[in-house]
Amino acid sequence: MRLLRPLFIFVFAFSLILSACAPTVPAENVGDAESATQVQSDAGAVEQVTLKIAVLPIIDTLPMYVAQQEGLFAKYGVNVEFVPVASAPERDQLLAAGQADGTINETLSVMLFNKDQVQMQAVRYALRPTEGYGHFFILASAKSGITTPDGLKGVEIGVSQGTVIEYVTERLLQAEGFNTDDIKTIAVPKIPDRMALLASGELNAGVLPDPLASLAVSQGAVIVADDSAHPEYGFSVISFRKEVIDANPDAVRAFLAAVEEASD
Repeated sequence: MRLLRPLFIFVFAFSLILSACAPTVPAENVGDAESATQVQSDAGAVEQVTLKIAVLPIIDTLPMYVAQQEGLFAKYGVNVEFVPVASAPERDQLLAAGQADGTINETLSVMLFNKDQVQMQAVRYALRPTEGYGHFFILASAKSGITTPDGLKGVEIGVSQGTVIEYVTERLLQAEGFNTDDIKTIAVPKIPDRMALLASGELNAGVLPDPLASLAVSQGAVIVADDSAHPEYGFSVISFRKEVIDANPDAVRAFLAAVEEASD
């Protein structure tokens, strides 16, 4: 299992932990890969719209931070404001209240928003697990003695309930032969809290995304399972509220163009 390099883990993970409790940080804007050149040439004509992006402390957000640091949002003529959140429910509440315009989430979250009418639209993949590089990790506390999936039978696993974290956990354990009665979860919505409880041993197991998963492993946690063999379960997407896309399509394209260049 290849994880992130230690120096990057600590710098990025701690910056995200701090940002989850910090006031909003202004950024700038980006755009779509195929239309990047056109978006850049039209940047002067794009009205200076501010897009508020709800960001969790997850590795999926890294290209957005790079775009901010490298001035790529400004290059493509968009203002971006990051709104740090510590949990998926907090993120979704901000979106529902119109206090955030876009975010990184999953198709499950988009589907729940659109249960009665279309409110959110996915516009791009954000991160997809690949062989050797997982997205979500089921971790056991160093104090638990658990090292294999069988050790998780009947053990409470810290998750954010009603989110892709819970879904991936159930699917991964079912793939290991667990039945419904074998799988026990407990609600720990905030990602930093989950990591802290794992480190203290108050949680025997929990599910984390990178970079906090890598940080937890560096502190002694054990990877019991991850989704690198099942990329269909846990990929993430960039999505925006439909009314934001309808009102500001050029700003959204510019945002995507900047993220694309930052990814490169």
